[in-house]
Amino acid sequence: MAESENIVAETAEKIFADLADTQTINHDKEGRWKEPLWRALTEAGLPLSWVPEDCGGSGASLAEGFSVLSAAGRFALAVPLAETMLAGWLLSQAGITSPDGAMTVAPANPKDRIALNPDGTLSGRARGIPFAKDARHIAVLATGSNGASIALVEAAAARIEAGLGLGGDNSDTVTFDKARPSAIKPAPKDFDQNSLMLMGGVARSLQIAGSLESILDISVRYAGERVAFEKKIAKFQAVQHNLARLAGESAAALAAATSAADAIANATAFNDEIFLEAASAKIRCAEAAEKGGSIAHQVHGAIGFTTEHILHRYSLRALAWRDDFGSESYWAVELGKRVAARGADELWPLVAAR
Repeated sequence: MAESENIVAETAEKIFADLADTQTINHDKEGRWKEPLWRALTEAGLPLSWVPEDCGGSGASLAEGFSVLSAAGRFALAVPLAETMLAGWLLSQAGITSPDGAMTVAPANPKDRIALNPDGTLSGRARGIPFAKDARHIAVLATGSNGASIALVEAAAARIEAGLGLGGDNSDTVTFDKARPSAIKPAPKDFDQNSLMLMGGVARSLQIAGSLESILDISVRYAGERVAFEKKIAKFQAVQHNLARLAGESAAALAAATSAADAIANATAFNDEIFLEAASAKIRCAEAAEKGGSIAHQVHGAIGFTTEHILHRYSLRALAWRDDFGSESYWAVELGKRVAARGADELWPLVAAR
């Protein structure tokens, strides 16, 4: 990690540690912690990390922004930080200035489409949009007769049906019924919905990997403290085996997610190599979220499922993030199609090149 990435990540982690302590959040049923946290994040310029300075942002690199997402995953944050970062990044692709306040991005499902009408309005329905109810604006990738366009839409201009994801956070349905954008510009050449899904998928992969790091730490600490049959459960071979499996899942997710993030940070386009890295990361991290969460709850027993314990904050959000920007089954199919289209002789050179 470069020195600048360290500084950005350390800034984010300090804010999270000071204002997003998991135990405090778990006992705050009113959500009073959110406002001071968001204010501190905004003052540090983190929500608009990926937005150039001339578009109203911080001008941080992709690598620096990815380090923020990893830290956010380790705290299982229930604020639209990743969503605002993605929205700002999407708007910046077309040179649209990012507004203040929380944002989200649409669509967040590969099968949803937003249409750009001839009169410049937007129509379509996007499901599973994270934090749409909390957002002031929505960055939209729309498709018209002349290709893809990127638009900034006020959330009030769309119809939002509230929904909840597995982690208890908003996962809403947004309907655009001839909604008039605040700003709209053509997307760059070769930038399409697949590009947005891959970027969003890597963001979620990093959050899942970060969450699994915390799940591992929590589980190891609990096993070292919990006593059964007059000895700590960490002394039992079955528990040790489970913790080793959990460590393996966490390490695999971290390796896949950081590799994909590094590939995007150093790439100039969303080509086949980026597709391989990003799709593989989402597949592996989604699998790790399922397996790792299951193992952690086995180690904790019934206590891990209670609302008083912090484990569920991590395990449920990791599971919820599996489906955003394409599930592992979706990307597995798409990756298989891409490999088949290239032919058997091209598979090993593509993999070995990474």
